[in-house]
Amino acid sequence: MIVGVPKEVKADEYRVGMTPAGVRTLARRGHQVLVEHDAGAKLSLYDRDYQTAGARVVADPAEIWAAADLVVKVKEPQPRECEALRENQILFTYLHLAPAPELTRRLLESGSIGIAYETVTDARGRLPLLAPMSEIAGRMAIQAGAHCLEITQGGNGTLLGGVPGVAPGNVVVLGGGVVGSNAARVALGIGANVVVLDRSVERLTELDNRYGPRLTTVYSMEDTIEDYVTGADLVIGAVLVPGAAAPRLVTRRLLAGMKDGAVVVDVAIDQGGCFETSRPTTHHDAVYREEGVVHYCVANMPGAVARTATFALTNATLPFVIKLADQGYPQAILHDEHLRDGLNVHRGYLTHPAVARDLKLTYLPPLEALKRGR
Repeated sequence: MIVGVPKEVKADEYRVGMTPAGVRTLARRGHQVLVEHDAGAKLSLYDRDYQTAGARVVADPAEIWAAADLVVKVKEPQPRECEALRENQILFTYLHLAPAPELTRRLLESGSIGIAYETVTDARGRLPLLAPMSEIAGRMAIQAGAHCLEITQGGNGTLLGGVPGVAPGNVVVLGGGVVGSNAARVALGIGANVVVLDRSVERLTELDNRYGPRLTTVYSMEDTIEDYVTGADLVIGAVLVPGAAAPRLVTRRLLAGMKDGAVVVDVAIDQGGCFETSRPTTHHDAVYREEGVVHYCVANMPGAVARTATFALTNATLPFVIKLADQGYPQAILHDEHLRDGLNVHRGYLTHPAVARDLKLTYLPPLEALKRGR
């Protein structure tokens, strides 16, 4: 199979879909890998590294899109990349389609096969290809929030860890999953007062057992969200419904009741965001104020630590890339229910129920779509 790794074109995105080690693994299995010139240069992964690993480096991304059977990326395809998609071409990347009707339309019209990292599952129902980026985003959320709390950034001037004689800041984490638990870990590490809200008592118990009395765990309801958010210096939006748009947990009215200069970091922005006032921002224009609250809503947070993120992502995705390349996508999807959960678009059919529900489009089960697509 011909596997293509184009350079990312989304603003401020420096991650790359595969490391040289991943290329070497595929090349040794007899697959041809095309990597765009300078795709990993910002990470000190140079063309010569990919060539030594067995890739062919090409200067024109159009050549990759025209030749590759399987395109391995990081972020969702941008408009010019959607135009290059071919019928039956496999696209393996983060898609986040639920809040993106226009992207979904383009993918459906292309006749391509879209497999989304964020909905691939494992035997325990977890999301193994989302987890490494969620870990990074959760840890980054605290450092981003701490920076935004500085007066020069529009914040209220609170040092999250406090100092002797001065109380630490209050951090509220909405969601106790991978993002939330990593955010709590870092916030506790710097000495903040930390509360995690979640609707899973089992998950709250796990966090309580892990961190003990240093962490406050609270069952998430409208009243408890309101009680804790209004007293927070920093709120981390870490909610996730796999494949679906994020629920809007914090209304504009509630936001207006927060401290002036408090900060919200919406890690759920890829799925539409969990604050009513959230809108996507970039690393170069990361913050804005609404209702006196500083908003940090960067849609590709791990892109700021692109080297770490790229290696972590390849570690997770490579086994699935190998399976797709070795078996071909129909057999791989038929025989691997977890990879099948990642199938969002198949030759004009929408094959993920949560995406179809949120976009009010017709859903076709993956196995049925495979039958029709043959």
